[in-house]
Formats: sequence, structure tokens, C-alpha cells
Amino acid sequence: MKIAVRYYTKTGNTKRLAESIGKAVGAEALPISAPITEPVDILFLGNSYYAFSIDPEVRAFIKGLDKNKVGKIVNFGSAAMLNSTYKKVKAEADKVGIPMDEREFHCKGEFKGIHKGKPDEADLKAAAEFARKILR
Repeated sequence: MKIAVRYYTKTGNTKRLAESIGKAVGAEALPISAPITEPVDILFLGNSYYAFSIDPEVRAFIKGLDKNKVGKIVNFGSAAMLNSTYKKVKAEADKVGIPMDEREFHCKGEFKGIHKGKPDEADLKAAAEFARKILR
């Protein structure tokens, strides 16, 4: 099974989750500026809320995905205030015809002193375990 891990972050929180997931599934975690050039069965896509939505760069990344190269997207991320970005990411994935796994990983992320230290080691371990379960 071919796996890719991509993420978008402004604070570094989602990058830390992506690296933990990447290590767990044996794939290098790369920013969304690194395109998906080879077919993958699963794309773990990390992102967060910025101004009550996903960042335009995440939208553009999903829009640029080739449905013939990505089997499905698995959403993950962190946020200080809002919860899951799943619905926003799925709406974009639906536009390009790429299915989304119903499971996702989400945890709190530190932002301007809120949720200090998050994601913490327990969150990183939970993200890795989540990713391993996806591959089972």
C-alpha cells in the first residue's frame, strides 16, 4: 500500500502531528507545497481552521489533486478553538471526486497561549496509533 502524508500549518502544530503520522506509516511528512506525483492509496492530509475555514492553500492543494492518483483522503489536524475541518475538506474533495475516509484525527493545538503545550506527547502518540489503525 502506497501512503503519502501532506500538511499545512502556520503554527507548527499540524506539522508535529504529520511527522508522528508519517513515522507510524513509513512515509515522509511533507508540506502541501510538495505535490502528489505518484499514485497513492491513502493521503493523510493535515490542516486546521484559519479564520473559520480551511486555508485557501489547502483548497488549492485539494483542487490540484488527480483523482486517478489518490485513492482516498484521511483528514487530521489540530485547532485551538474550533473542532474538525472534516466537512470543509470533504466538500473540496467531493469537487474533485476523491473519497474521504469517515475517520479522522483531531486534537487541540496551542494558539496564543490557549491550550499551552498542545499537541503534547500523548496527542502525538494518539495520532500515530490512529494512522496505524487506518492501515489495518
